Amino acid sequence: MKDFRDSAQAMHNQLIAWRRDFHQHPEIAFQEVRTAGIVAETLVQLGLEVQSGVGQTGVVAILEGHHDGPTVLVRCDMDALPIEEENEVPYRSQTARTMHACGHDGHTAIALGVAHMLHQQRAALRGRVKFVFQPAEEIAAGAQAMLQAGVLENPRPDVSLGLHLWNLMPVGKIGLAAGPLMAGSAIFTVELEGRGGHAAAPHQTADPVVAAAHLITALQTLASRNVSPLETAVISVTQVMAGDAHNVIPSRATLKGTIRFFKPEVRELIGQRFEQVVQGVAGGLGCAAQVNIKDLTIPVVNDAAVVERLRQGFTTFAPEHEYLSADIQTMGGEDMAFFLEQVPGVFFFVGSSNAERDLHYAHHHPRFDFDERALVIGAALLASAVSDYVLPA
Repeated sequence: MKDFRDSAQAMHNQLIAWRRDFHQHPEIAFQEVRTAGIVAETLVQLGLEVQSGVGQTGVVAILEGHHDGPTVLVRCDMDALPIEEENEVPYRSQTARTMHACGHDGHTAIALGVAHMLHQQRAALRGRVKFVFQPAEEIAAGAQAMLQAGVLENPRPDVSLGLHLWNLMPVGKIGLAAGPLMAGSAIFTVELEGRGGHAAAPHQTADPVVAAAHLITALQTLASRNVSPLETAVISVTQVMAGDAHNVIPSRATLKGTIRFFKPEVRELIGQRFEQVVQGVAGGLGCAAQVNIKDLTIPVVNDAAVVERLRQGFTTFAPEHEYLSADIQTMGGEDMAFFLEQVPGVFFFVGSSNAERDLHYAHHHPRFDFDERALVIGAALLASAVSDYVLPA
């Protein structure tokens, strides 16, 4: 594994410039036209083979080596969130109600940096690197759009690599673990149909609001009384909608929320019991119910062999970082999972928070920001990880 720390440090100013430019001009899912344009132009100037418009607004670029060898996929996401930024910084978002509140601006900058550093080693490159700049991660649609567009074809990767800047860890720490790292996710909608009436005469109604209240409690038993205590699952009701007046019991109520899981069999169990619980509770209270559950992502599962290979390399040339494997699992979802499902690889966390500088707000918070030293660390580690497959020791 080649040490890219000095090369990444030399790109420090450029990494920050890219990141801040993307941060000032955020674009939400499938609208990443400006971002994708800059990415494509930058990679064309490097001499890479570039294809734009993959999966609507995705970009794919191939760095071809001078020698035979494997194909390594490097994936990053580009989209922002529909959030009004509250940070008062020179690089604050210039687009109303849109900001990079998850670090994707940093991911895009890091991937461009990796392309630059590996391009400098092109004469020694064995095989090729396929850079995938993905749209629409925040709505869990971009990865599948690119897969349907054939992103894993011509050539098919042998290993897939990616990272996420992680404000749940301080800068300098790295999260690297085998097996399930991030959860699979689904969203649900429950439509309750009752019989409305006057709020002063509830006995003449079948109150869907009462049914909704009981369901919010009952659905929690799916995790606490159906899923094994040795497994993990989350069922969260996040939206409750009913009624238009204080003195009217409505005819309809709607619940919406999310399901999170690490194992497919847990998701299957929850799906079965979800329908049973909803129909049982609603029916017992005189209401009809319709359930819709839509799967968004599968769990992010890291390949054990690739994890061990990277861990050995990282700890050899960069021992100053702390490499964490325990307690880094998260119920957050990521559609990198769809790449890892088809191509073995690793998705790792790069600590990016700094409490002393007030850079510690969680992902998707309107004051999210990160310590930009993480850009150099992430670029160095990701370039080194790729080098272990395509560059001689």
